[in-house]
This record gives sequence, C-alpha cells and structure tokens, in this order.
Amino acid sequence: MKTLLILSALLFAPWMAHAEESDCGELKECLTAPVDATRTDSLQRGAKLFVNYCLGCHTAKYVRYERVADDLGIDHKLMMSNLVWTTDKIGDHMLSGGRPEEQAKWFGNAPPDLTLETRLRSADWVYSYLLNFYSDSKRPWGVNNRVFKDVAMPNALETLNIELGDEGYKKAVGDLVNYMAYMAEPIKTERKHIGWWVWAFLVVLFIPVYLLNKEYWKDIH
Repeated sequence: MKTLLILSALLFAPWMAHAEESDCGELKECLTAPVDATRTDSLQRGAKLFVNYCLGCHTAKYVRYERVADDLGIDHKLMMSNLVWTTDKIGDHMLSGGRPEEQAKWFGNAPPDLTLETRLRSADWVYSYLLNFYSDSKRPWGVNNRVFKDVAMPNALETLNIELGDEGYKKAVGDLVNYMAYMAEPIKTERKHIGWWVWAFLVVLFIPVYLLNKEYWKDIH
C-alpha cells in the first residue's frame, strides 16, 4: 500500500505542483493567464502571433516547425507558406532571423530564447508582463514595464494593441501565452492522458499484490 502511494505521488506531482509565485513588480499579484492546452484554435492563433511578433528577435530553438504543425493540426503546406520564413525545411528548429551580435548592439544583450520562458517565469508572469508596458520618455525605446522595471525590450506588440483595441489585444496576448506554455511543454496533454492509464493499472495491480501479500504472511505470526 505504501509503495502504491509513493508511486502515485511521483506520478501526479508534476500535475499538482504549481509554479512558484513570480514577482510581478508593481502589480500586487500576477494576472492569471488563460492557459488551456486543449484549445487548438487558441494555440493556432498564438503560433501565428509568435512567428509574426516574437520570432524576429527571439528564438525557440528547442522546437521544430513540424512538431508544432502536427500537434496543432496545421497542414504542412499551410505551415510552410505562412509560418516558416527563416528556413525552407519544416523539420528545422524555430530560429530567429536576426543576428545575435547585432541584437546585442541594439538591446544591450541578445534577446533570450523563449522556448522555456513560461516554465522559467510562469505563464502568469509572461501574460502580466506583455500587458503592462507603458510610455516612458526616459527609456531608450520610450516604454517601460510595470512587471519588469527598466526592461531593455521595446513593446513589440504595440501595433497589435492599436489595431485590436484593449479587449482584443488582451485576448490575443492570452493566445500567445497559451502557445508559449504549449511550446515549453508540448507533451503535457499526452502525459496527463497516459497518466490516467498508469493510475488505473496501479489500482488494478494493487489487488493481486495485496492478496498475495496477505497469503504470504498469513502463517507468519
């Protein structure tokens, strides 16, 4: 029984664990990101936003275009013609079109890879960060951020905010962060599905193990 409980705890620990609370700067607490790995439509919109607004400077070097297309139900030809512009091979990693040395001159440091950003800081932190840029004439790019004070990054989504308005922009950022959360752990949904089957197997296995244990020890008292 004790062994079964230990195995169960190990199995479900990744699901039940919450990311450590991230410091959201001037905000009292981070906003809650609308992360849902089952919403394929949201993930597809997020992938489009990521490629168009993030991949110009940042990379996602641990993710391949082909994996994204297969997981999100995007036809390979559609993926190649609309979302792949830094390579001509769908099996390649999602790399930035910019040169790190030039980016370092522009921003002070080369922009970080974003593959695991939501795991590093939490999806809520990234969501809060993207929604909290504000004008600041004292900063080199004319903007600052309530979550990350004196950040070197410009507000890359400013034009999207103007185009969609505040409500539409908030939904778009939600889709983007949802995609980034998927990108950081693409196997999460599959792992949960497999986990339930493993849990069912352990429950069934417990019955013969318990009876065998009882039979083995019945004469040793």
